[in-house]
Amino acid sequence: MAPQAYEEVVAKNQYFDRNFNTNAAKILPGEYFVTRSDMLLVTVLGSCVAACIRDVKSGIGGMNHFLLPDCAAGDQGGPLSTSARYGVYAMEVLINDVLKLGARRANLEAKVFGGGNVLSSIISANVGPRNARFVLQFLATEKIRVAGQDLMDVYPRKVYFFPKSGKVLIKKLRNIHNDTIFTREQDYSKRLVKDSVAGEVELF
Repeated sequence: MAPQAYEEVVAKNQYFDRNFNTNAAKILPGEYFVTRSDMLLVTVLGSCVAACIRDVKSGIGGMNHFLLPDCAAGDQGGPLSTSARYGVYAMEVLINDVLKLGARRANLEAKVFGGGNVLSSIISANVGPRNARFVLQFLATEKIRVAGQDLMDVYPRKVYFFPKSGKVLIKKLRNIHNDTIFTREQDYSKRLVKDSVAGEVELF
């Protein structure tokens, strides 16, 4: 029986953030969210990477939260590898949905975060740095300007992104009081190993 294809899904966790007095959406691993509204997008990253993409003129934008699957034996991690195919798919889903809301590709800019060496079970696979390198390579290939980045390091980080203005706030989580972030990313990583990439992707 063929494995079920794993797809990026639109984040469903929307709420009102009292600290910033605005509507917000929380993005979990494997999710993304796009909006033309003046709102807040929030995620917490360990080894995963989040790309914040916006049209600098209209303020239409979105955020994703993804992780490259572990490379299979013989998979060298190049642009046509299984691992890279998933990364391309995750990025294309976000960009295409931003464009569907009315953003113009020529006006897009990106800010990228995460890729830390924070999950002991997968540090040996160099997963965090590999995710960081991938997202920068993808954006360079797609000619989308990187306006800001905070990648790698050894700490998880909480990212607050305001697409309308482009403002980003980063909080380094030096003291973790529970293992929720690690559990979510480990579960997500396991799903990616056994599930195939869904949908067609445009490769480099």
